[in-house]
Amino acid sequence: MEAKHVTVEVYGAEVVCASCVNAPTSKDTYEWLNAAIQRKYPDHPFDIVYIDIESAIDDERQRHLADQVKEDEYFYPLVLVNEEVIGEGYIQLKPIFNELEKHGFVPAL
Repeated sequence: MEAKHVTVEVYGAEVVCASCVNAPTSKDTYEWLNAAIQRKYPDHPFDIVYIDIESAIDDERQRHLADQVKEDEYFYPLVLVNEEVIGEGYIQLKPIFNELEKHGFVPAL
């Protein structure tokens, strides 16, 4: 299977989620995911975007998701792969890697 183009979105805020004691910040999670995906799948280009839920957001879909996070419908950081929610709050790599592999990503040897 040929790898499809994948966009990873990380929604969050500067302040750590109140329910996520001792968890990294959303921005730290974004940087960690970016590095982990590049290391495991070096031959697969992807986009990763950080969306600050407290900033002005032009994209209507992203703004709607940011509003849902602010209204506590989701915990942050909220991670989506190609617009599908993969994790929220305490983020783990395995579900994200599994989703990427569904899109044709193959781990480096």
